[in-house]
Amino acid sequence: MRPQSTIHCRKSRLLRGVRLVLAAIVVSALSVPPASAASLAPWKDELFAYPAIIESSDGGALRVVDYQEMRDINGRDQVPERRAKAAYVSTAVKRQQQNLTVATPGGPVDVAVTGSQQGAAFTVIFIHGRGGDRRLGNNDWSFGGNFNRIKNLAVRNGGVYYAASVPRFDAEGAGPVKGLIATARQNSPGAPVVLACASMGSFICWQIARDPEAVRNLAGMVIMGGASDPDYAASAAYEAKLPIYFTHGEADKVYAAKDQVALFRRLLKAGVPTQFVLFRTGSHGTPVRMTDWRETLNWILAR
Repeated sequence: MRPQSTIHCRKSRLLRGVRLVLAAIVVSALSVPPASAASLAPWKDELFAYPAIIESSDGGALRVVDYQEMRDINGRDQVPERRAKAAYVSTAVKRQQQNLTVATPGGPVDVAVTGSQQGAAFTVIFIHGRGGDRRLGNNDWSFGGNFNRIKNLAVRNGGVYYAASVPRFDAEGAGPVKGLIATARQNSPGAPVVLACASMGSFICWQIARDPEAVRNLAGMVIMGGASDPDYAASAAYEAKLPIYFTHGEADKVYAAKDQVALFRRLLKAGVPTQFVLFRTGSHGTPVRMTDWRETLNWILAR
């Protein structure tokens, strides 16, 4: 066998080392863990990010978004208010979706769940408004595809999303939701849970806010076109300074935007972590369509 020079041997060792490093990189790339719950990876951000911010106040905590019905409904939907354009939707998440009745300490609750319930990086629970049920928050094609986006964000970032059915909006209706929050924490110890309530569903959020145990299990709340709570300062959530993110339509005729802005400013003054996105000319249903789930969740999960 032909003898090798010292230089040749060094080159061989160097090449072997490079190959080992490259192999390690490949293995690492194939076993990347889910994104940190504090920073959800983008998904269709170019389609769902807020349009232009036309006003800002309260140190940037309140932003007014340029909402335009012709652009943000007619331009986004194949059939206005009924079916989003295909570019806004990916139904691959249906493979990880099921309808269940979850037994909780607060009673059974019907849910549409997307993602793995065990060991989730984070949990989002959505509560519908009057006349709705779990189907509303599970509809891929309505509201400009915005619920399909939250389902995709959950699955792609190792989280789980529940759209729950709530038959009533009082303390009795809040009991199973409190139980679902506790069950989510038990299924994924240490992982954050976010409760999002739309329209009359906000009464469930305000009920939950008064329960110290439920508040301890929450990372934050999202109020989408909801009612204001004049007694929120007496709640456990207020005392705990639970982060709260508001989105509201400026022209909402069901729950006046000015009332919610007033609550937001009281919380801000009291040192409660809070944000407010107001949709210029937006109606009661605008926040469900327009709330940027990724930005909202990233803000809460980073508190």
